[in-house]
Amino acid sequence: MPTPLVVSEVAKSFTMHLRDGIKLPVVKDVNFSVTAGECAVLGGPSGVGKSSILKMLYGNYSVDSGQILITHGNVTVDIASADPRTVLNIRRDVIGYVSQFLRTVPRVSAMDVVAEPLLARGISQDEARERARALLEKLNLPERLWSLPPATFSGGEQQRVNIARGFITDHPLLLLDEPTASLDAANRAVVVDLIRAKKKAGTALLGIFHDQDVREEVADRIIDVSEFRAGKEAA
Repeated sequence: MPTPLVVSEVAKSFTMHLRDGIKLPVVKDVNFSVTAGECAVLGGPSGVGKSSILKMLYGNYSVDSGQILITHGNVTVDIASADPRTVLNIRRDVIGYVSQFLRTVPRVSAMDVVAEPLLARGISQDEARERARALLEKLNLPERLWSLPPATFSGGEQQRVNIARGFITDHPLLLLDEPTASLDAANRAVVVDLIRAKKKAGTALLGIFHDQDVREEVADRIIDVSEFRAGKEAA
């Protein structure tokens, strides 16, 4: 099977500039890969570095060392050392991301928030909106909300918009950071079905799921992030 993501010897720490430049190590020697059609799950206790790993893969966080190799067309790119323009191109073409919180844009409707990733890839507005409608309906977001800005929505409603936006494309790699955290049981089941459909289509998925039932439903493999915890020998 193709392997669209390879993480090799990645380390990350944070520098506390307001505390005399103290460095707080987060993870080191992070090594794993994710294959097409697989849902791998980052496991381990809170604070061990799971979300930091996802943010490094998406290019939101820099890395101290190591490589994050992404297959982009016929080329392998190290997103850890790529320039900003290349990172943006990879996000457009290769990596989808469902974060814990929706970054809302003032006055932009939920429909357009969901459709935007398709428009950025050259899909017509009519097709993009039709696909957005199908996902919003599947996620049980009331039609009366589709034309409204998500900033006014409840947490669960915003998260359903967030999920629809992340799942609407056919990116080869999809990162999921607690996508079901704000959802009721019925909509958690919808997300499980969406993940299964992505796996069947050959998407590689890497996620964080604190909901044990959801994790057991979707995970093909658990990656124990505790093994990468910086300073674990001294603990």
